[in-house]
Parts: sequence; structure tokens; C-alpha cells
Amino acid sequence: MTIELMILFYFLLFAVAFLYSSVGHGGASGYLALGAIFDLAKEVMRPTALLLNLFVSLTSFIQFYRGKHFIFKIFWPLALASIPMAFIGGRINIDTYTYKIALGILLLIPIIRFLFFPNIAVSEIQKSNPGLSLIIGAIIGFISGVIGIGGGIILSPILLLLKWTDQKQTAAISALFIFVNSLSGLIGQWTKGIEFNFNMIGYVVVAFSGGLCGAYFGAMKFNQNVLRILLALVLILAAYKLIFTAA
Repeated sequence: MTIELMILFYFLLFAVAFLYSSVGHGGASGYLALGAIFDLAKEVMRPTALLLNLFVSLTSFIQFYRGKHFIFKIFWPLALASIPMAFIGGRINIDTYTYKIALGILLLIPIIRFLFFPNIAVSEIQKSNPGLSLIIGAIIGFISGVIGIGGGIILSPILLLLKWTDQKQTAAISALFIFVNSLSGLIGQWTKGIEFNFNMIGYVVVAFSGGLCGAYFGAMKFNQNVLRILLALVLILAAYKLIFTAA
């Protein structure tokens, strides 16, 4: 990778961490999207994305928790089912073609969210269903482990559509959900053997800085429209490359 491309990569990495953490996400799908654009091997990016998730999602959770937006009774059944399933998923290594197609499809979720539903208003909070939460958590946990994401991009719209939480409560729950799933998935990958390299230190520093800034501003009123659109365009490019050039 040339110096110019490396600078662009780190800039986009910071932007991804910033915007994702501002809505309580760890950003793994964004990091994997960047990996696809810059042709980084999935064997490197899967554990890297989860490792970055740990730093960014925890930072985001702390900020939203301090703002008193976290609801434990909604979080625990989701996490109870997702943690073991993320571990199982993390031990599964699917072929590169299937992986790229699955990741490309998953990227459509944040693209739609960022472009068309940046601020989903919930007028009346509904009571959560623990049984349904267990099912949702198990499914998302497994997908998260296999692909190498924390699952926040899937969980957040579900919580909002079910009207169990408002936006900031969703962000707080998603942040911790992402953290525990990323840790479980990473441990699952570790048991099968994973590849780390020296560059990951730089990735962590940049992503952590972006996540710290994003989490801080996300808990406040901050106009992110331009950054949101730019990130959506990056994800569109990555999704196109993953789906249509996967072979």
C-alpha cells in the first residue's frame, strides 16, 4: 500500500469509527468494508474488525451509560443468547466467496440506515419481550461470529422498529451488545487460529481516537449529515465490490 493510500485508509478508518460510535456501534462492518476496498485479506480483517470493535464500542457504551440511557432488562436476554452463538459463529470459517456476498448484503443495512433513516423517532415505548429477545440475540450473535461483526447494525433497527427503546437507549444497548459479541466471536476465532500483524496497533489507535470523538459528540447534538453521506458512499462502493466482484 502506497503512502497516499495508507493516509486515505487511516482517514476513512477514523471517520468510520467516529460515525458508528456516535450511534452506539463498534464499526466492524465499516472496517470490513474498508478491508474490501483496500483488498485486505479476510483472515486478517475478521479478527482486526472485532478487536477494533472492542475499543470503540466500549468507549461508546461508557459515554451513553453516563448519560443514563442504558436499560439492563432489555440488554440481558439479548446478550445471554448472543454470546454463546457468537463464539460458535467465530469458530466457523466459510469460503471467501460466500463470506464476501454475505458481508456485501449486510452492508446494505447501514447504507439504508445512514441515507434514509438517520433519525428514527420512537413516539411511544413498548414493553420488551424476553422470549423474543432470546431468539433475536441468538440469530444476531451467530451471524456476528461468522462474519466478524458485533451485530449492532442488525440489532439497532430491530429495537427501534419494535419500539422497545428510543435512539439513545438503542445506542447504549447496542454498544455493550457489540462489545460482548465481539469478545465472544474473537475468542471463537482464537480457538481456530487467527492472524494478527503489526499494522493492527495503528488501526487500534486511529479507530479508538475516532470512536472516542464520535461517542462524545453522539451523546450531544451534533450535525453529522455530511459525514454520514460520505460514509454511506464508501459502504456502497464496498458492497458493490464485495457482491459483484466476489468470484
